[in-house]
Amino acid sequence: MSTVNKIPTTATETQQTIATTCAYCGVGCGIKASVDELSSRKVTVIGDSTHPANFGKLCSKGSALGETIGTEGRLLAPSINGQTVDWQTAIKHVAEKFSHIIAKHGADAVAFYVSGQLLTEDYYVANKLMKGFIGSANIDTNSRLCMSSAVAAHKRAFGEDIVPGNYSDLEEADLIVLTGSNTAWCHPILFQRIRQAKLTNPNLKVVVIDPRKTATCDIADLHLPLQPGSDVALFNGLLAYLSEHGKLNLSYLDSHVSGFGKAIKSAQKSTPNIPAVAEQCALNHQDVATFFHWFAQTDKTVTAFSQGVNQSSSGTDKGNAIINCHLATGRIGLPGATPLSLTGQPNAMGGREVGGLANQLAAHMDFTAADIDRVGRFWQSTNMATKPGLTAVDMFKAVEQGSIKAIWIMATNPVVSLPEADRVKAALERCDFVVVSDCIAQTDTTACANVLLPAQGWGEKDGTVTNTERRISRQRSFLPPVAEAKPDWWIVSQVAQAMGFQEAFNYSHPAEIFAEHARLSAFENNNEGKQRLFNLDGISRLSIEEYDALQPTVWPVNASVSPDQSRFFAEGGFNTDDGKARMVELTPRKPAEKVDQHYPLILNTGRVRDQWHTMTRTALARRLNQHKPEPFVEIHPDDASALCIIEGNIAKLTTTYGFMLARAVVTPTQKQGSIFVPMHWTAQFASRGRAGVLVNPVTDPLSGQPESKHTPVRITPYAANWSGFVLSRRKLQAIESAYRVIVPGSYYYRYDLADDANIVNWPVHAREWLCDKNEPPEWIDYLDKKAGTYRGARFIGDKLESVIFISSKQVKADSAWLTSLFEKEALDQNERMSLLSGKPPIGAKSTGKTICACFNVGETTITDAIRSQGLKDVAAIGKCLNAGTNCGSCIPELQQLVDATRQ
Repeated sequence: MSTVNKIPTTATETQQTIATTCAYCGVGCGIKASVDELSSRKVTVIGDSTHPANFGKLCSKGSALGETIGTEGRLLAPSINGQTVDWQTAIKHVAEKFSHIIAKHGADAVAFYVSGQLLTEDYYVANKLMKGFIGSANIDTNSRLCMSSAVAAHKRAFGEDIVPGNYSDLEEADLIVLTGSNTAWCHPILFQRIRQAKLTNPNLKVVVIDPRKTATCDIADLHLPLQPGSDVALFNGLLAYLSEHGKLNLSYLDSHVSGFGKAIKSAQKSTPNIPAVAEQCALNHQDVATFFHWFAQTDKTVTAFSQGVNQSSSGTDKGNAIINCHLATGRIGLPGATPLSLTGQPNAMGGREVGGLANQLAAHMDFTAADIDRVGRFWQSTNMATKPGLTAVDMFKAVEQGSIKAIWIMATNPVVSLPEADRVKAALERCDFVVVSDCIAQTDTTACANVLLPAQGWGEKDGTVTNTERRISRQRSFLPPVAEAKPDWWIVSQVAQAMGFQEAFNYSHPAEIFAEHARLSAFENNNEGKQRLFNLDGISRLSIEEYDALQPTVWPVNASVSPDQSRFFAEGGFNTDDGKARMVELTPRKPAEKVDQHYPLILNTGRVRDQWHTMTRTALARRLNQHKPEPFVEIHPDDASALCIIEGNIAKLTTTYGFMLARAVVTPTQKQGSIFVPMHWTAQFASRGRAGVLVNPVTDPLSGQPESKHTPVRITPYAANWSGFVLSRRKLQAIESAYRVIVPGSYYYRYDLADDANIVNWPVHAREWLCDKNEPPEWIDYLDKKAGTYRGARFIGDKLESVIFISSKQVKADSAWLTSLFEKEALDQNERMSLLSGKPPIGAKSTGKTICACFNVGETTITDAIRSQGLKDVAAIGKCLNAGTNCGSCIPELQQLVDATRQ
């Protein structure tokens, strides 16, 4: 039966429910979307109960996708140097500029920097243009920043970039090791599958390996807070332990693995016993012994690893140290037994398949003479790239040095996300020609562009993505594009045609691109008996109707494998010359940059629960901005005490690369000697909140992935003369301060502020910030100069328009109550009387800070319910308030509230 999408085009037209895929992390959750009202782009989004990745569950970000697809902030039309132009003019200009630079300086003078947010079809066309027709491999992806070390480890061990297991292994395991992964916040639906597995299987144990005690530790039977960067020592020690205690699978090693003798000897040399491991990793001896014993005794073991492993100057070695232990025990490709790389982005895997990394060619082929010839013949190209291109960090260094003179950035924000971000910004500002195609108009990166090209966003785009377990899913369109936005594949194809490559890029539908991509995966894919495992031959001849109806499918899909082959390597079959896996001889290496007296702490960066990458999309869903509204820095109480850092005050973080300002969070969950900062904030939301400016540019020599988890840093109190906040119904343009964070809310904008300047007359200054010159001011305010306190409120009629709270110390006010007043058309007398106190009147309720973003449930609401209704556990809270019943990411915090309220 045909299920071809019919996109509504008029406000009166209705639409069936469309099955699509989430736009965020690599879990690849299925979604059902239906348009409720076309004119307002109102859409209902629910989880797809039939999708094998999530079975109907969605996290807070996925649940809020329907709130991010309006026209707010969208890039609506092409522009050249700030002037709006038509598509024909823009395409012609880009093509001529690139062609001129290539003719004058060579193909390596241009570059593409692309994204795991692109669909596979977009990725394929961009890679084909750069490597097959421009003739350079200078195309790299932001996936370089999150999973390229896992790719390198897979290729080194298996001969090909293969994830050997799948999600169901998490339900079948008896031991799950989560290392370098705050799964609860970064892959919430997988975390809920693990939580449920623990309830179903009482024998299942979970080990969390992470310097921080994160929300993931809520389900941990053992937490190993290892010294940052010591992962290879830990897993080398485990390998030596397995050998010593006779836990190697000698039959599997003999039949399917080479290099195990040297790998084991190297492990025994570097980490001969548990005390040596404990010392190198700064762990308790007994905890190490427990972990090693559990791993040795448990055949069904899954080791899931993510950015804490990958983002390292030895990230590839860390991945191979994990894989070594699974190969040594034969725990690979079996139900409940596998190493499992947790991918960060929704289509990082699709990018790996098409060759989106600079050191890959296409379809899991490399820059060998045979592969270059093979792909060239398939593409009918005589101008193939013949060597790897520049990886992300080196690419932007080349922009800085002027050897790359034109760069096209697609669907990503490198001015925020790359290390040494200020240097990246300066490089782009000096670059001869910068093209940015994006769906958002104002980002830190679009500000550097000569040409802006409006791309379609989620809900408009149509194509495929591949998730962590190699499952290809359709991302279907269900809304018409905003204004002049076009698919990324169309934009690239039009530029390619304008550059003279008409025949090779004459696509009219993404199904044509997918079919070509699939045919390339199967092309000469059995050369001299050696077969690439990535093979889509079985879906390489789909019609448009069949493509549109394509169900979630795990590759490979070809005649030589059983349907839905979801596991690899239980019986060998590695893509190496001798068919055997390679265990790698490893020596632990410390992180590249060491702490010293000037920079005595270790900076660790990462994600928070409700935001995605650089907030261009998630910040549009106002409820996602409430759980963690500001850039923050977590620091251990002992470090905070020694360095005079006070909870809730602003701190200044400085490395040799730059500085930022962040709100201090003093917590024992942070390892002493380290601090943690989230990566999400940009200049659009925070004046000095970009974590990327701090991060060192050192990369793994094999993968090119930056060491985002270990930069020496100094933290000091920020000497503010005043701090406070403003709440306003409208977005304000005049507010400037050294520390300024914009938090969009449902009915308001919040501005958190601090500065070292001396403001002489706050009543006047506040009116300059908040008053619209076209409307007469109606104010109530309070000033205590001696105490350094000012509070004011502005009304239009009976409606609260804005408030300002300023103090020489920390402002004490109930923000949740104050923001709730903006939902009202008029304040009653009691609310007006209490307004400048910052506290609700007697008898009034405040929700407190947001804990559950899915259902917008606040801390005070939860604690009041625990006390008044005698709620004894998280399940009871869920039944009463719904909190924790959707994605479950807030469950650890709910449990903390239950425990605290009982005391």
